[in-house]
Amino acid sequence: MTTMTVTTHPTAGQDGGGAGSAAGHHRRRPELAGFLRSRRARVTPADVGMPPGLRRRTPGLRREEVAQLSGVGVTWYTWLEQGRPINASAQVLDAVARTLRLDQPEREHLYHLAEVPYAQDHRQADVESVSPEIQSIIDALDPHPAAVYNARYDVLATNSLYRDLFALKGHSGHFGIRNVLWSLFMVPEPSCPLVFREVELPLMVAQLRGAYGRHVGEPAWESFIHRMSTASKYFSELWESGNVVPPGPRVKTFRCPAIGEVRMTSVSLSINGMPECRIVVYAPSDEESRRQMEKLRAQG
Repeated sequence: MTTMTVTTHPTAGQDGGGAGSAAGHHRRRPELAGFLRSRRARVTPADVGMPPGLRRRTPGLRREEVAQLSGVGVTWYTWLEQGRPINASAQVLDAVARTLRLDQPEREHLYHLAEVPYAQDHRQADVESVSPEIQSIIDALDPHPAAVYNARYDVLATNSLYRDLFALKGHSGHFGIRNVLWSLFMVPEPSCPLVFREVELPLMVAQLRGAYGRHVGEPAWESFIHRMSTASKYFSELWESGNVVPPGPRVKTFRCPAIGEVRMTSVSLSINGMPECRIVVYAPSDEESRRQMEKLRAQG
């Protein structure tokens, strides 16, 4: 069984992190509590080979069951799920992650929220623009639409065919807004470039939450999440679900005023020297979409 350790954390200024570091710590604990509760609720006794039992009011596992299966004390796990300031080792977090059947992105998210090193994690100020070299690269990707996003889906750069596909004016992002998520959630569905919003938007929010684990308490991120949740009830519901998924290639269907619907495969490329930023390139996924994109390019 794991012994319980309660620690006191330095106040702002004592650890050199200032108010931002203290804010990050205080925000992580409630986030950790909510994340553990949501993951526990989705694991049934049958999933872990336990009988359902009688008078079960909990939708998933009970806290004492998670503690038993993870080999930790019930009080310790309860305090962890309550967001109390207790220490957790990597070994213990791995045991909890196995019990809750967390995948790799969720496990990494758990580590970040518990303030346990998972991998090299260098925080840097948000990048707000790209170098001329990066801009020239995405311009050279024509005839493929391409853009540079950061982890918060801010649009940092676009090429001309990307702007044509999404009917953009200038370089400021979707519909004149510099953030993809804001644009997709705020426009009426008939005007949204994503055809299957009910499939794509939950995945994008789950990717955002995975990135958020590295930025809990940072003013720019907290402000963005607050504004999105206030402005969109649907975003708020997806955010509260606690789902986390990694980014990856996907086939998406877009509607373009000039050419109709096209199916595009999105691929993300990392950029050295720009942590958490990526070049997103769209390629036609079938011959009909390729012809439509050629028509769009000719019109442009």
